[in-house]
Amino acid sequence: MNKELIAFRHDLHRNPELSGCEIRTQKSIQSFLSKFGATSPRKVGNTGLLYSFTFGNGPHILVRVDIDALPILELNEFEYKSELDGVSHMCGHDGHTTIGAGLIAKLLKSPLEGGSVDVLFQPAEENGEGAKAVIDDANFHLSSYDYAIALHNIPGAPMHQVLWKKGSFTPAVQSLIIRLYGKSSHAAQPLKGINPAYAIGEMLHMAKTLEVIDERHPDYALITPICANFGDRDYGIAPGYGEVHFTIRSWEQSKMVRITEVFTNLSKTIATSNNLGIETELTAVFASNQNDSFVSDSIKNAAKKLHLDIKECGRPFPWGEDFGLFTQHIPGAMFGLGAGLDTPALHNPDYDFPDEIIATGVNIFYTTLEEIIFNQ
Repeated sequence: MNKELIAFRHDLHRNPELSGCEIRTQKSIQSFLSKFGATSPRKVGNTGLLYSFTFGNGPHILVRVDIDALPILELNEFEYKSELDGVSHMCGHDGHTTIGAGLIAKLLKSPLEGGSVDVLFQPAEENGEGAKAVIDDANFHLSSYDYAIALHNIPGAPMHQVLWKKGSFTPAVQSLIIRLYGKSSHAAQPLKGINPAYAIGEMLHMAKTLEVIDERHPDYALITPICANFGDRDYGIAPGYGEVHFTIRSWEQSKMVRITEVFTNLSKTIATSNNLGIETELTAVFASNQNDSFVSDSIKNAAKKLHLDIKECGRPFPWGEDFGLFTQHIPGAMFGLGAGLDTPALHNPDYDFPDEIIATGVNIFYTTLEEIIFNQ
């Protein structure tokens, strides 16, 4: 079985697809799982899949794995490297997908003693659009679930180690685009125009003053400038339009709302004082992932039963994860699965998900389901 899963993972790695474009991936999952008798999944979120299993009375549990790849050129040279230039599975979602498939195969072979389980193969996690697309889909019924669980592989942690945490596991993250509308002029007569460059400079400085960069501080918030654009390389023209992009992150959803509101309002004040029109847009929104105590304890107890190394995380991981949108509505938890001390970091061009932890991920999911159902 493990050889089949590894071959499946390598096929996914060889054929990566970007967020929202996971058409072949969707077909590959269906084809692979049909060999084990798993048929008739529901299509959700356009390119996602939802497999449902009922074993008896008990809680209804959602298991979520993500399936999309990244716009990164892979530098690895092994046999199953990406065949699509500039697109690759540099976050390990090929491994997560394989773990989800392995869990379904195990559930079919060894049914649980109660409860219901849905395994969601979710698209578009990387751009923060997939969870919302699934939740908004008529084929998905968020209110029917009692609990939800998910995992992410963690390079730099010992292979097979389970990293767990109650409360905030990943922060709220979103990107803010600010568009400024002024009036172009001759560079020799700048007072006859309205140049947005000075307002952008004020906003960049303001972002720095509002930040609380200490990750241990309860009001931790980062406002990171990502890009800015105004004018062209025409030295006789002072620009009349500009835009600046920031990524904002905070441990708690409520703090994210407050810091974004403060920063947006101050930006509007700066624009007004510079006689500029302003538009703002939020994009790539990731809700804070809040781990439920009961589900976190179930994960920890499952890891103990499997005699795995366990580590309680002191602080949340700093990256965004759109599983947080589920945990805003369902008691749920995400855990980390160690991918090896020497494994390249996530999103590095030489990263590769380690095949050795596929079976570990399957077994943790399965045993956590048992723990939730038995202790509910």
